[in-house]
Amino acid sequence: MKNVLILGGTGFVGSHVCEKLVRAGWTVTVATRRRSNARNVMHLPSLTIQELDVHDEAALGRIAHGQDAVVNLVAILHGTQAAFDKVHVELPQKIANVCSRAEVGRLVHVSALGATTQNPGSLPSMYLRSKSMGEVVLLAGCSQLALTVLRPSVIFGQGDQFLNVFASLQKLFPFMPLAGAGARFQPVWVEDVATAVVKALERGGSGVQTLEACGPEVFTLKQLVELSANLAGINRGHGRPVFAIPRWAGDLQARMMELMPGAPLMSRDNLASMEVPNVATPGKPGLSALGIQAAALRPIAADYLTQGASWHALLGVRRGGQRKT
Repeated sequence: MKNVLILGGTGFVGSHVCEKLVRAGWTVTVATRRRSNARNVMHLPSLTIQELDVHDEAALGRIAHGQDAVVNLVAILHGTQAAFDKVHVELPQKIANVCSRAEVGRLVHVSALGATTQNPGSLPSMYLRSKSMGEVVLLAGCSQLALTVLRPSVIFGQGDQFLNVFASLQKLFPFMPLAGAGARFQPVWVEDVATAVVKALERGGSGVQTLEACGPEVFTLKQLVELSANLAGINRGHGRPVFAIPRWAGDLQARMMELMPGAPLMSRDNLASMEVPNVATPGKPGLSALGIQAAALRPIAADYLTQGASWHALLGVRRGGQRKT
């Protein structure tokens, strides 16, 4: 039985990763600031919760000893430049330092589609630039261990903050003014991303492997908004009228959302990120390199959107039965 430390194991993707790793026979340690955040995974056998600040390098180093691998899922979508740098750049640097000192053999780092190590400064958003720089520091600091970088497109699945949000908004409003309506995405199922993490941990060999995690279909943002309403049966499946708005209006809308309490539904940085197509790069290895056939969005999203529930089991189910991976 092998030991793995999960950072970000209490979130949407992390919960699925933890369950799959436990099922695969790993002994899992989840680091979190508050034990209560881990209520979705604390019931799993062979899983231990460790309360600590993952940004505390000394504390991180203490629990890394004895681990065979580390998985980093920690990320933010909104914030200042300093916040993005702290989470997406400084934390990976600390992880690289800790893995080196603790002689951890393998690291899986979940980045983002659209990130690049070639010219990070050329990217249009703080999110993508910081994600890219996180990869850069890992490449520089992880020369002695096997590193897998996963770059997923937008992730969907039971309990997501993606299609569920689009559907919920259309229950409230008679029409949808939409910034970035033509932005392109290749959504990937959370189960496929979690399976990719497990397979990356179990792969043989050493060195660096960078993979793009995308589904089989490309959608515009407008198509995804319309599809969410259709599958959720809103307005008898017709949804609400969706109107594309120009960038200047989108920036104004996002600025207003940023002023509201809590995490904004859309920020100006999100809009900037959408300038980069969120689709697979021709010639780049993807999920198939790990033996995963990516699932289509419609049958899975129909299962959870039509039921109107925010969550079901951790393992998503296709119509007609669960897919084996």
